[in-house]
Amino acid sequence: MDKNMEERMFQMHAEVCKSMASPTRLKIINLLGEGEKSVEELRKRLKLPKANLSQHLSILRQRRIVTTRRVGLNIYYRCANQKMLKACEILREVLMEQLAEGGRLGKWIDRGEK
Repeated sequence: MDKNMEERMFQMHAEVCKSMASPTRLKIINLLGEGEKSVEELRKRLKLPKANLSQHLSILRQRRIVTTRRVGLNIYYRCANQKMLKACEILREVLMEQLAEGGRLGKWIDRGEK
């Protein structure tokens, strides 16, 4: 991979990570791991105002993390690439292992490290 392409890839990686740096967006991705969901179903499950949910979905859509399809007045969301679900799952597994190793995750969060 040439240097320009490598630099662009790291830039894209950082942008995707920024878009995932929200507990709400991570919850959306987690729910979509169960399968396609309508906006209304996501709103009810997450207990969010529609405008707030729409902002989060827009960010995920811009980064191509989710895709949509419209049926009449309803919009349905699904994960654009199953590998994204797998990546989130692997990271959660790492964090659970850290929790099991004596609460290191809690100490990390308490110190405000990010």
